[in-house]
Amino acid sequence: MRETGTLSSPSADQTKNKMANIKLSEEKINVIKDIAKSFGNKPGEVINVLHQVQGKFGYLPAEVQEVVAHELNIPVSRVYGIVSFYSFFTMEPKGKHPIDICLGTACYVRGAEKVLDAFRRALNVEVGKCTADGKFSLNTLRCVGACGLAPVAMIGDKVYGRLTPDKVPGIIAEYND
Repeated sequence: MRETGTLSSPSADQTKNKMANIKLSEEKINVIKDIAKSFGNKPGEVINVLHQVQGKFGYLPAEVQEVVAHELNIPVSRVYGIVSFYSFFTMEPKGKHPIDICLGTACYVRGAEKVLDAFRRALNVEVGKCTADGKFSLNTLRCVGACGLAPVAMIGDKVYGRLTPDKVPGIIAEYND
């Protein structure tokens, strides 16, 4: 014999307890709630909500993903799946000056890996991470679309072409206040 039951939404106490595990300020939680509400708290708007939230916070750590999932009434695993699938979304904070090194074919064969190593050594940071002072983050991407300038790096919206490892210290110096 099969038992049936009814599904009910969580009580206020259950919701409060779940939210208590999240280490975000009440202010940040309210920002996320407001963004979700602006999209009608509709599960189908998850990408738009994530885009707006990342615009506010700069990245989407697990705590933020949990609040988004809660507000849209979807599983956290669905939110995580979206965040980890789309390269636009990031779970790591970006530095004030995000550095992206192109590792597309043209850049790679012209020495992008050596340029990447030079940035890694000069900043003492691993790919996908942010410097301790929050000034720089280092990432790679597949193609900038400037193959004629290979190897290429971008810092923010500025493109640096025909790079060599010896140019890296001068480029970093441009961003030191």
